[in-house]
Amino acid sequence: MLKEEQVILNGLVTQKDPKQALVIAVTTRSIFDLEEEHQIFLTKGKEEYLRHQKANENLPLQPGTAFAFVKAVQTVNEKLLEKNPKEETLFDVIILSNHTPESGVRIVNSVKHYGLEISRFCFVGEEDSTLYLKSQNVKLFLSLDRLDVCNALKRGVSAAMLFRQEIQPPSTQLRVAFDGDSVLFSDETDRVFREKGLDEAVKYEKSMEEVPMGQGPILEFAMLLGKIRRNFSQEEGPLRTYLVTARSGRDMGIRTIRTLRQWGLAIDEAFFMVGAPKGPILTQIRPHIFFDDGEHNIDGARDVGIPSAWVPTECCSADGKLKVMGQE
Repeated sequence: MLKEEQVILNGLVTQKDPKQALVIAVTTRSIFDLEEEHQIFLTKGKEEYLRHQKANENLPLQPGTAFAFVKAVQTVNEKLLEKNPKEETLFDVIILSNHTPESGVRIVNSVKHYGLEISRFCFVGEEDSTLYLKSQNVKLFLSLDRLDVCNALKRGVSAAMLFRQEIQPPSTQLRVAFDGDSVLFSDETDRVFREKGLDEAVKYEKSMEEVPMGQGPILEFAMLLGKIRRNFSQEEGPLRTYLVTARSGRDMGIRTIRTLRQWGLAIDEAFFMVGAPKGPILTQIRPHIFFDDGEHNIDGARDVGIPSAWVPTECCSADGKLKVMGQE
C-alpha cells in the first residue's frame, strides 16, 4: 500500500517530500468550473448546494482556469522522473475547498476522471483555508476569491487571484509569464513613480543600478520554478519562463537584469514593453498563467484568452504592510 505522499507516474512510484517539492495549492473553483454550483450556494444555500453535488457526484466537472496549468505541471513531473526516477524536487498540487468533505466526492471523482496527479485534498468547511497553507509548505496559492488571496499574502505565501477564462493554452510545455514590479520585485520603484512621476522613477533606477531590488510577493514561487528549470537544457525543457514588464529596457533594464543575476534566477525570455500593451506579446507566448499586479494588464491578457493571475497590491497599506479586509 502506498504511503500518503506517494503517487504513481508512468508506472513509477515516487515519494513527494513536501520539504523538497514545489507545493501549489488551488481552490476547487480554480481548477474546475463550479460557477453554476457556486451560484446555487450563494442563492439557495449550503444544503441545496450539497444536494446538488451529491446528485451529480459521478458527473465530472468541466475544466476551470487553472486546469491546463496543473496538467502542464504534471507533464514537467513526468519529464523530471524520466531523467531521474529518484528526483525529489517535483511539483506537488493540493486542492483546498471551503466546503465540507461530504460535498467533495464530486471533486475527487473529477480529479480521477481527468487523470490528474493530485492526492492531497483539504475540505475545511467554513474555516479559512489559508490557515493551512504554511503547514502544508505551500509556495503558490491560486484562488478566485480576493480575500483568500490577501489572507495568503498576509501569511507570507505567494498568491494570486485567478479570473475565469474559458480559452486554454494549447501547449503541453509549461509556460509561466511574470510582470516585474510588485510581482517578482518589490514595489519600491512603483512607489517613486506614483509619488513623483516617471522622470524621478528613472533617476531613482539609475542611482540604484548596482543595488538589487527588493523581493516581490511571487518571487519565492519563481525561484523554485527556476530551480526545476535548471534540470533541463534550454532546447529540451518542458518548462519555460518569461518576464513581461512595463519597464523601459534602456532606462530600467540594467537593474532588472542585475537583480535577476544576483538572485540566480534565469528567465528564458524578457520583454521590456515601456508601457505598451502586453496582450500582443502574451498572444505569442501563450502562457498557462500570467502574473501581474495591474488590473489593466490583466484585462488586456484576458481579452486575448490568456489565463491571468492578479497580485492585488491594494492588500497593502501605505506603509507597505499587508492588510486584509476586516483588519486594521
